[in-house]
Amino acid sequence: MATQTTYDLPVAPQTAAPVLAAAPPAPTSQDQIVAALRQIPQLDGLADAEYRWLATHSTERVGPDGALIFREDEPSFHMTLILQGEVMVRRRKSGPVARFVGRTSRVTGKLPFSRMKAWGADGSSVGSIWVLDIHEDLFPEMLRVIPSMGQRCVTLLLDRVRDFTRMDEQAEKLLALGKLAANLSHELNNPASAAQRSAASLAAELPEGDEEKYRLGRLFATDEELDRYNSWVRRARDEVRSAAGFSPIPRSPLEASDHEAEIMRWLEQRSVDSPWNIAPALAESRIPVAMLDDLAGAVNHAVLSPALATFAGSLRVERMAETVVDSSDRIFELISAIRGYSFMDQAPVQDIMLPQSIEHTLAMFRSRTGRVTIRLDFDPELPPVSAYGSELNQVWSALIENALDAMHDHGTLSISTRLTGQTAIVEVHDDGPGIDPAIQSRIFEPFFTTKPIGTALGLGLDTVQRIVSKHSGSVAVDSKPHATCFQVRMPINRLQAY
Repeated sequence: MATQTTYDLPVAPQTAAPVLAAAPPAPTSQDQIVAALRQIPQLDGLADAEYRWLATHSTERVGPDGALIFREDEPSFHMTLILQGEVMVRRRKSGPVARFVGRTSRVTGKLPFSRMKAWGADGSSVGSIWVLDIHEDLFPEMLRVIPSMGQRCVTLLLDRVRDFTRMDEQAEKLLALGKLAANLSHELNNPASAAQRSAASLAAELPEGDEEKYRLGRLFATDEELDRYNSWVRRARDEVRSAAGFSPIPRSPLEASDHEAEIMRWLEQRSVDSPWNIAPALAESRIPVAMLDDLAGAVNHAVLSPALATFAGSLRVERMAETVVDSSDRIFELISAIRGYSFMDQAPVQDIMLPQSIEHTLAMFRSRTGRVTIRLDFDPELPPVSAYGSELNQVWSALIENALDAMHDHGTLSISTRLTGQTAIVEVHDDGPGIDPAIQSRIFEPFFTTKPIGTALGLGLDTVQRIVSKHSGSVAVDSKPHATCFQVRMPINRLQAY
């Protein structure tokens, strides 16, 4: 492997503000430039005269660490040969996302046959930089003097398109992953916190409940009294289950508060110990006061207080256990949704049930849909679609996220599927303000976005279009104020689509 040569070059003095790379105080010798050009792999194999043509028809620029090589939106006129140092670019609208586009012994900038008009980002040096610029006016002569440069430049253009597409896709995926992680963190935090609180309370409640039961057992005067209490407990539990299955007694917060206050007064009138601890559990379980009267008539007064305390304690324990179970179920549902969304440990191409795919994707956005009315209309006759499952979910993610952004997480989101011939149709509707007719023709362009700077790269809908096209499908939009619809059409079997 060739050893990289480092040249001691004069550089512009460093200042507090970024400076533009500029011509060195003294020109570098032609032999040094030719030696550096020979290190560039894309120019490997040129004749000595061809290297010297490049050396004599280019202009030098050098700069310190952080020097600006080019500015975003400024016209581009030069092919740039990086002889020493590295160039990092950053788009102003992409926030913190940055990437390397050139290192020592690389060719960048405008190339022959390129339609490049302006720089798409700010380029700054990492470490000291030394570059050569060849003006576009010299391209025809360069292609005539160095015939192989035509093929070399075409190869560079193809590599550049592939590399930039891959880097932009990765940047878009990182942004999407960050949003997905935030949604999941929020969703998992709620059930996890509820389970943790309930488990801690449950651990404290169980010993106290055992003590209340032992105390209660000593107070019953006869077995008949104990039987009457057990009979009342069974009827009370039936009442709790019945109330849970139908319309609750307290139909509003005010009625719930009134019901608890009524139970509190009943307990205080009968001198029940710690009524403030017993009343909330009984009220929450919707125990009617008439049932408390039944208990008071079934046991003696000495038993009433510990009997109610024991029963209220058992209700609290059951409620905590139900919370732990429900929270665990919710966490399991989220994990299952994540596995379904990412198609973890599954083949890339498989038969996808579109309703299930859409529901898994919606689960990722549940933290944003609290004030959104979601309407799902899935065709039960729709067969599975042969597709790349994880990529297809990126389509739903982008369309759902755009709809939520348009509605500011408040409105109606409707998603429907239907079968037309051998084509599956998915429509995503939102009642946001709609897309300005002036930009509707541009929304599928890469890097075009109406979102705030740093929140998107403008690749969401471009990714949607590419993935759908990969599945031999199409995507279209119809937007009016308060009625925007994205329609995705895909063949059931993409291998049979032409």
